[in-house]
Amino acid sequence: MENIKDIKISKLELNKGQVEGLPKNPRFIRDERYKALVKSIEDAPEMMWLRELIVVEHGDKFVVIGGNMRLRACKELGMETVPCKVLPADTPVAKLREYAIKDNNGFGEDDWDILANEWDAEELEDWGVELPMDWGQEDEPPTDLDADRQAKDFVCKITFDTKDKIDEFMQKYESLISDEFSCTISVSGGML
Repeated sequence: MENIKDIKISKLELNKGQVEGLPKNPRFIRDERYKALVKSIEDAPEMMWLRELIVVEHGDKFVVIGGNMRLRACKELGMETVPCKVLPADTPVAKLREYAIKDNNGFGEDDWDILANEWDAEELEDWGVELPMDWGQEDEPPTDLDADRQAKDFVCKITFDTKDKIDEFMQKYESLISDEFSCTISVSGGML
């Protein structure tokens, strides 16, 4: 179906909607993730041969269907050519649309236990894996348990504008609270 070629960057165009029926590329990448992508390609440019850009001929150029962000990174790195899978010019636009979305759609999920226990965090970050904010921190006991891991009281705080509103609330809900719920109500003026 496709032909793999090393194509000059000057012949490649980002998908800006120039192929009739194919909207512009919906993906973008920001700051740190983009820097990680550039570093990834710089560190292992041979990966581009394992995951080529997907392009379709359009006039005297090729429009990138899959790999727009990689193309930007390759340009930034000053690469002159990029490996590309060239789709036939007569590929139906419905298929181009499908490929553009599916190329960027991750179907799997990471197993964070395996990543945490069997992979090096520094390497993962170097390779562009976004680690959770609390990565590597010891788990703390849940806040609704005391030191003996017994359930604490659960607290609901309701704030009123005036003392009159507190009194009105207490009158309306006093019987409901005493009959239906096992709880206590603490009322204070000002900050609790």
